[in-house]
Amino acid sequence: MEPDTPPPPSEHPTLRHRDRRLLGAAAGVAAALVALAVAEAVAAVSRTFQSPVLDVGDRVVDAAPRWLKDLAIDWFGTNDKVALLVGIASILTAYALVVGVVSFTRRLPLALVGIALFGVLGAFASQTTRRQAPFVAVLPSLIGAVAGVVALWGLRRLATRPAEQAATEPASERPTADRPARTARPSIADLVPNDRRRFLAGAAAMTAGAFVVGAAGREARSRFDVGRDRARIAVPGARRPLSPAPTDVAAPVPGVVPFFTPNDGFYRIDTALTVPQVAVDTWRLSVTGMVDDPFELSYGELIDLPLVESDITLTCVSNEVGGNLVGTARWLGVRLDDLLRSAGVSSDADQIVGRSVDGYTCGFPVAALDGRDALVAIGMNGELLPLEHGFPARLVVPGLYGYVSATKWLTEIELSTFARFDQYWVERGWVDDAPIKVQSRIDTPKGLATVDAGTVAIGGVAWAQTRGIGRVELQFDDGDWVEATLAPELNDVTWRQWSHDWEATSGRHTIRVRATETNGAIQTEERSEPFPSGATGRHQIVVIVR
Repeated sequence: MEPDTPPPPSEHPTLRHRDRRLLGAAAGVAAALVALAVAEAVAAVSRTFQSPVLDVGDRVVDAAPRWLKDLAIDWFGTNDKVALLVGIASILTAYALVVGVVSFTRRLPLALVGIALFGVLGAFASQTTRRQAPFVAVLPSLIGAVAGVVALWGLRRLATRPAEQAATEPASERPTADRPARTARPSIADLVPNDRRRFLAGAAAMTAGAFVVGAAGREARSRFDVGRDRARIAVPGARRPLSPAPTDVAAPVPGVVPFFTPNDGFYRIDTALTVPQVAVDTWRLSVTGMVDDPFELSYGELIDLPLVESDITLTCVSNEVGGNLVGTARWLGVRLDDLLRSAGVSSDADQIVGRSVDGYTCGFPVAALDGRDALVAIGMNGELLPLEHGFPARLVVPGLYGYVSATKWLTEIELSTFARFDQYWVERGWVDDAPIKVQSRIDTPKGLATVDAGTVAIGGVAWAQTRGIGRVELQFDDGDWVEATLAPELNDVTWRQWSHDWEATSGRHTIRVRATETNGAIQTEERSEPFPSGATGRHQIVVIVR
């Protein structure tokens, strides 16, 4: 029998540069998934930990320029957080692809450093966001990065020939006295079909394992969710419950929004990428700052105080003319003026600062406590606050845009001064005193709708919280202003609905709306963007009459 001889070099096909890039990209993505999955699992260990993606996302939210935040809200509305997370995931994927390609075409140590740097970035983000996490919160990012480094190194090993293969070199390549032996080090260029299959099997196994570990981490973290706790708490009653709102406060026109906005349809604009999970058994509300007697309340102590109900329309300062970042609810809570009266507010204090459990701050004038129903709210439309709307407690202040007043997941009320403290959005250029501006909106028909000639029902809403709406008028094309029919006013801090029967003629028509406050102030036609104190201008639509 003839002795075994190594096959000629032509029978050991090497991997082309393009294929090395493809396998490198696959290795990078698999290693990134492993890193994120391990980080997710570590984050499930403690309530104070958070996924690196969320830590980096929080840092992006805090550091993003105002124009970018406005653009995100303008493009994505209440889905702005989802868009941000998708964007971060896309950047992570691109980064993983580059790191993987570098590891297979350049130098492995450089790629490993790339993964380590991302872990350092996540650790840095965990310590520099406003949530003030403890130092140990760096662990998910760092441990995840280590897992990613190990995964990429392992996949690179799977894709190289073992050193023992040097022994099978042809005689012409073996060392002689004139040619010293070469060190047998694995090389990506020596990848052969069997190695490729081994690599792909390893990458697939790592990816599957990453999904399993990540899902297990998410499931383990669900033990911190407080939805079940919330479901077990009975909604406390108000000392003097409000009567149901009369049905005629809603305009009798199909297509106009409900007078009370359902909780699941109420707009949500805040800076929290994920809804804070605040356990009521450990939650405390502190009243601090420029007061004579600072104090602290548990949730049980808060709901034992006299509770009131109040119908209030909230408006986001980012709401564009004709926008839907506005809603009305029946709120249940403790009057803020009663709560602060027991603390003894200093006469020098002119700002009330609300602090959230995630470090977010609002601030509004003490002068806003002028008898209006400013609340530490615990209920919304007949149920406890939904998690995404601030459970267990939040601030609701009629007449002020939410960015200065509507602190969700409230944990502290501090009496301060505007000279001493700038809240979150004031630091970013928005005004510190933000009364809601008069606005009106056409709900039906929709812009560019096609309707039949004849009587067309038009309807919508108008609001000027704390002043009230005295009149709503419509203009068709460039004609005279025509007064619409106002539904009865519920109170001066809720929107007012209106309707009008229009005798439409064929053609293309422009419809404009304007509101007048009860004090006679007419909504301006001057158009301005939301920054820095709320949008102005008149809503108009175009309809086609056939």
